[in-house]
Amino acid sequence: MVQRQEVDRYLRELLAPDRFKDYGPNGLQVEGKAEVRTIVCGVTASLALIEAAADLGADALLVHHGLFWRGQDGRLTGWLRARVARLIAADINLFAFHLPLDAHPLLGNNAQWGQRLGLRHEASTGDQDLVFVGSPALPTSLDELTQRVGQALGREPLVLAGDGRPLRRVAWCSGGAQGHFEDAIAAGADAYLTGEISEPQAHLAKETGVAFLACGHHASERFGIQAVADDVARRFGLHSRFIDIPNPA
Repeated sequence: MVQRQEVDRYLRELLAPDRFKDYGPNGLQVEGKAEVRTIVCGVTASLALIEAAADLGADALLVHHGLFWRGQDGRLTGWLRARVARLIAADINLFAFHLPLDAHPLLGNNAQWGQRLGLRHEASTGDQDLVFVGSPALPTSLDELTQRVGQALGREPLVLAGDGRPLRRVAWCSGGAQGHFEDAIAAGADAYLTGEISEPQAHLAKETGVAFLACGHHASERFGIQAVADDVARRFGLHSRFIDIPNPA
């Protein structure tokens, strides 16, 4: 058992949210019970995840995508009211970390994803250094990298093959980071992996020869939250459990 404030303090020290200009508040978003014994983690604070956490008797829910984002008008109506009401009824603390979770060099989404794909993180680039750049631990082709992505994420990526060059340098950024493709190109990447694709990336891959892999927003962001929850559980002697709410995006 640990006090909520201690968990909050430890997470803020670990993930250093004050270093980032983010799209919403990082840290404790909804206050629940004062004492924490069990942590449930997941990608998004959806109603389905909140209900699953409540069914498990969770004291804290740790997510990557929280409830409050820049541009919302702040009214607790509709779907947002339903989520907040369920959290309060179950007395669950909601902790959310967005960009700080992506960027953590050991436990973050990019770090954990890269480990599973056999990619060595050697540099960072792009806005707030969110794009990881490195090389494969072993020589690899685009076909081999695509196969690794499928095995690690349980889904086949959408692949724009570029010009078929050898993959000596690879860049990656989990989630909706398709807009960083040009940063990856400028960093000398032969391939770029992220969660989503938009219309411009198809043209850029063809014109620059750099391969682009859209691997799934949700799928590419499942690993960091588990690593952080496990770290917190070890630190304080708590129970932690990951719940994956399927999402095709």
